[in-house]
Amino acid sequence: MADEDLRYLSATEAAALIRRRALSPVALTQAILTAIEASQPSLNAFATVTAEAAMRDAAAAEQAVMNGDMLGPLHGVPIHIKDQVDTAGIPTRHGSAIFADNIPSRDDITVQRLRAAGAIILGKTTMSEFGHKGLTDSPAHGVTRNPWDLERTPGGSSGGAAAAVAAGLGPLGLGTDGAGSVRIPAACCGLIGLKGTLGAVPWEAAADGFLNNVYAGPISRTVADAALMFSIIAGPSPRDPQSLRAHPFTPVAPHLAGTTLHGLRIGFIDKACNPKVQREVLANTHTSLAALEVRGAHIEPVTTAIDWIEYEGRIMYQAGFAISCAQYLPEWHNRMDPVLIAFMERGRAFTAHQLRDAQFARTRLFRQIQTLFETYDILATPTLTRTALPTSFDAAHDQIDIEGTPCGITRQGWSSYQYPFNLSGHPAITIPSGFADDGLPTGLQLIGPYTHEPTLLHLASALESDRPWAQHRPGGWG
Repeated sequence: MADEDLRYLSATEAAALIRRRALSPVALTQAILTAIEASQPSLNAFATVTAEAAMRDAAAAEQAVMNGDMLGPLHGVPIHIKDQVDTAGIPTRHGSAIFADNIPSRDDITVQRLRAAGAIILGKTTMSEFGHKGLTDSPAHGVTRNPWDLERTPGGSSGGAAAAVAAGLGPLGLGTDGAGSVRIPAACCGLIGLKGTLGAVPWEAAADGFLNNVYAGPISRTVADAALMFSIIAGPSPRDPQSLRAHPFTPVAPHLAGTTLHGLRIGFIDKACNPKVQREVLANTHTSLAALEVRGAHIEPVTTAIDWIEYEGRIMYQAGFAISCAQYLPEWHNRMDPVLIAFMERGRAFTAHQLRDAQFARTRLFRQIQTLFETYDILATPTLTRTALPTSFDAAHDQIDIEGTPCGITRQGWSSYQYPFNLSGHPAITIPSGFADDGLPTGLQLIGPYTHEPTLLHLASALESDRPWAQHRPGGWG
């Protein structure tokens, strides 16, 4: 098998071949590491590459296969971890020069579970500084680029993970999502991105475990790979109070377990707080929904007025950075991302009264979305309003442009469909919906009631079957 075909194996395919002794973990890992090295000057998807450790682990994985040992579901499969997630003995820099020398002594529980499943860690993928924006660049590591078009961003803040998966540099990436940071880059790069129900996957690094809105989740090329990683990393952690009170997943309804979707009610939200949607994005969204309709789903527009609390969400978001990063300003101000500094300055201007009102608004948003699920089984939106932004986009000052119309800041004009479900806690998945005229991928987002990840994955799998996407490979980065 050619190295490129090796690199584009799905994780589930690779694991099955390894178990049958038809694929060497050493050969697979070496092929991916070689491609990572070649890609760094153009894509810059990795903050740290652990080549020596990965090859050592691949050799051990191969020996375990030959010994007939018990093998985990990801045995011998190379994956990568976002630079925000702690990894024992490997730098976790949070995309910042401030943490250049930060080497954790303990793996985050998600990494522990992935290692226990047999995964081989290739390294840490790039992110915006502390994950503050939907593009992936920072003073610490430079600009990460989209493999479909090097002048476009891969999205953020898990952009390195998405760029790597799209370019065949590991079939699975572990990302994190605080306001769309798994789903934005997945949509920009033509991939699957899953944000689970609040607490389904523990997030041990949360500064406030009780008001948390950050989720760890998979980025992959196939639905099966996303489901596999999610099944491995989900489950309670004693360090995360939300995970301790999370409920078991809701099984797929019996009438949806087959190939038909008769009885499924999908509410389509064409706009959240955004004023416009790119023509091709909307067309691809409707085409994807039509495929579900052919299987028997009933699609209807959501006409209920929802207050998407963009301003209140921004208060919580920017005030959080203002407070959490204030300790770094005296020493690091001139070496931090200017966009992060601008967010902090805006966050400091909000009052305690405004912050508390914004937290109350989060509960109101949750209840409004819950009301929608009294009518609909699933909600659907475009994932983003347009294709990937230019790498030169200034998230602090530039406005989103859609077909010549200024549409506000990124939360208002681009990622408006995503942050609400970080705040409400509902699970959401993005899947590829097609390509726009500029050759860049577009995405469809599906949102479910709490604990309905299995239904979201089932629907994503149906669309993957009817409108396959994993055969597409970006060719502009080599």
